[in-house]
Amino acid sequence: MAGLWFEEFEEGMVFDHAITRTITEADNMWFCNATYNTQPLHIDFHWAAENSEFGKPLVNSLFTIGLVIGVSVTDTTLGTTVGNLAMTDMNFPKPVYHGDSIHARTTILETRESKSRPTNGIVVFQHEGFNQNNELVANCKRTGLMKKRPV
Repeated sequence: MAGLWFEEFEEGMVFDHAITRTITEADNMWFCNATYNTQPLHIDFHWAAENSEFGKPLVNSLFTIGLVIGVSVTDTTLGTTVGNLAMTDMNFPKPVYHGDSIHARTTILETRESKSRPTNGIVVFQHEGFNQNNELVANCKRTGLMKKRPV
């Protein structure tokens, strides 16, 4: 188990995740198909070129935030998460396109004991995703219920 136990998280900890992922057209099409998202802004090159200010398809933002959170798992929560409690303050300040390479950073904003589950604690994560130009493209706060170290 590579994830951190609740007791190992400290407010202010920062993880610059080593994994960088280049998003392909196939990634975006697969995600849109798997989620039944038929938005032409994501899947139709001709439509996007003629009808959007971007001139080409955008990567689905939920794929982007999923990737940003996903690359954090190995460094932070692998095998030690009970579940997600909330995701808030989600923003997408810059578009993501096919061919963009995304890297991520996670900051621990808060830790607290669970009032109802003595074997677990609560951690609030700030996840940020950046493109190859180091521009912020996605961020959110995620509240996770984490396992405490077994006694």
